[in-house]
Amino acid sequence: MIRIYTQIEQGEKWIAQYRDCVSVFACVLGFTDTGLIPGISAAGSTPAARRYTACADAEFLYYGAGRKPLYPLPPLTAGASPVLISRAVVEALNIPVYVFNAGLPQPPAVPVIDLGGSPAKCLSTGDAMEITNVHHLLKQGLLWGERLATNIQAGYVILGECVVGGTTTALAILTGLGIDAAGKVNSSHPVCNHTQKWAVVQGGLERMRVSGGGKLLDPLAVVAAVGDPMQVVVAGMAIAASRSCGVMLAGGTQMLAVYALMGAIADAYSLSWQPGAVVVGTTRWVAEDPTGNTVDLALSLGKTIPPLIATQLSFANSRYSQLQAYEQGFVKEGVGAGAACIAAYLSQNWQQNQLLTAIEAQLDQLKGCS
Repeated sequence: MIRIYTQIEQGEKWIAQYRDCVSVFACVLGFTDTGLIPGISAAGSTPAARRYTACADAEFLYYGAGRKPLYPLPPLTAGASPVLISRAVVEALNIPVYVFNAGLPQPPAVPVIDLGGSPAKCLSTGDAMEITNVHHLLKQGLLWGERLATNIQAGYVILGECVVGGTTTALAILTGLGIDAAGKVNSSHPVCNHTQKWAVVQGGLERMRVSGGGKLLDPLAVVAAVGDPMQVVVAGMAIAASRSCGVMLAGGTQMLAVYALMGAIADAYSLSWQPGAVVVGTTRWVAEDPTGNTVDLALSLGKTIPPLIATQLSFANSRYSQLQAYEQGFVKEGVGAGAACIAAYLSQNWQQNQLLTAIEAQLDQLKGCS
């Protein structure tokens, strides 16, 4: 039900260590104006809808379908939000959920831990965030990573995200850190919009280099120039948590960028962390996306490469066309969906039929409430 794509031996060791262990699910929400560029993302059918995607996903993750939402799930071009997958698992397995606001235009309608961040401007400006805010968010991430880990020392923490436009800021961070990521990232589109992403990223990096005098900047300066608020928070959380428990970075391209950022921050600021405690957990729709190259991207990260693990969940036989759309490349991952499925396999040995039944039940409830 799961497959390891890179660092197989290390991945197997991690799985053996954390099978039957408790986990907690932390979801870090952020926003970047990059997500408002027409056509950049399919996580919301219009730029206006994308402004509320993170709030809608957080609300569904926390409460499920049984409550009238302040922010309903946004209409997508095709498919259904991956939060249906995450919610199905956290509800069935009773996994504690912590929602963090790293920088949103409006507060979500759930109990949230506000980290005092701000939304990012479009990365094409080369000036996405204030550097003081980035330093603040790293401190918050380190603090909360330590706190989350204290509660589950024999288990692991799942670190998920919701940032619309986040695969584009991920490409910018990876490129800014000197990693060859062009043409390898994923997107919420069936065919990845590499040309559009690369043009936006190149514009942002050019402006960053002009203002930075052309010299290589420290990783937090790269985040300030072309990143989003989630990235530095999750990097901090994972660095701190890895010292005392397992960490599953929940996502694809975005979490590979976070992993690269962790190594760069740890080196630049002499922070200790345990790379062996960290894996990246995603879906096979990301790991095997024919219009990206996730495995090659993971292998490009430099001196430390994470195990890339993916659930083999399939929607080919779903009775819902919105779920079948995943098999056509519409929607692939988000809000920790892949990692949640991996957690269900690790703790309850859930297989394809159990996952599909639980996820379809979420859609049944949604239809019943509409």
